[in-house]
Order: sequence, then structure tokens, then C-alpha cells
Amino acid sequence: MSGEGAPTIETDAAGLRVVIVAGQWHTRISDGLLEGARRTLRAAGAQFTEVRVPGAFELPVVARAALESGADAVVALGVIIRGGTPHFEYVSSAATDGLTRVALDTGKPVGFGVLTLDDEQQGLDRAGLPGSKEDKGAEAASAAIATAATLRELRANR
Repeated sequence: MSGEGAPTIETDAAGLRVVIVAGQWHTRISDGLLEGARRTLRAAGAQFTEVRVPGAFELPVVARAALESGADAVVALGVIIRGGTPHFEYVSSAATDGLTRVALDTGKPVGFGVLTLDDEQQGLDRAGLPGSKEDKGAEAASAAIATAATLRELRANR
């Protein structure tokens, strides 16, 4: 499992405004990711809102709009499961490259919680559901707020 060796990150996110942008495909998995992100943001004291988008392809444009509208960070959550056509590669690449570009263009963090999977079971194992081995929604939220807190500190020390 890829989560082996994951860091434990504790962040005081009081005062941070975060938007969770979540795709609607593969509802059981995406809802698990969403709950993990919510739990992490609540525990850290972040203010957050949620926006649902059709799928992973739409994550970058909505993430950018959220950041440009004043959010300090975005948590992007999506589920892409490999099928029998090249569609998987195109959507995975577009979502990954797009979210990276959004973070770099805005100078604000995007927690990457987009699962790229060979089958549904891999997603269930990573969705933070009862019996899951990992909680990628929580990890993405933790990374987003930790990075936002670091950027806030760096900018305050200018």
C-alpha cells in the first residue's frame, strides 16, 4: 500500500478558508474521501465549504475559481477508474496537470485527493471508509492546510 511511511501532520488551520471541490463519479468512494477531508478540516479549525463537480476533469477550473475568489487552499477530490479505452489516461493527466497549474498560477495550495485506480476495490481501500487501509481525503486536506499555513508564515515574515 502506498500510504506506508506517510507523515503525521498536525496543523492549526484557524483562520484558513478552504474549499473542498469533489467529483461526483463513484459515489461511495468519493463520499468517503469527502468525509475524510471534512473530518480533518474540522479538527484543524479551518473554515470550509464544499462544491461538487461532475467529475475529475472539472476539478481544475473550479479549484482555480475558488482560489481566485479568496480561498486560502483547495482540497480536490476525485475518482478515476481505468477502463478499456485511453480515456483514463486523458482524464488523469488533465486533472493532475490542471491542478498543478492552478496551484502554481495562484500561488495557493491544492490538496491532491484524486485517486487513479485500476479497479473499484483500490478506491474502497483508500477512501477512509470502515475497513479502508488509507484515508486519502484526510491526507489531501492535511496537505492543503499544512501548505497554506506554511505559505501564510512565509508571507508574514517578508
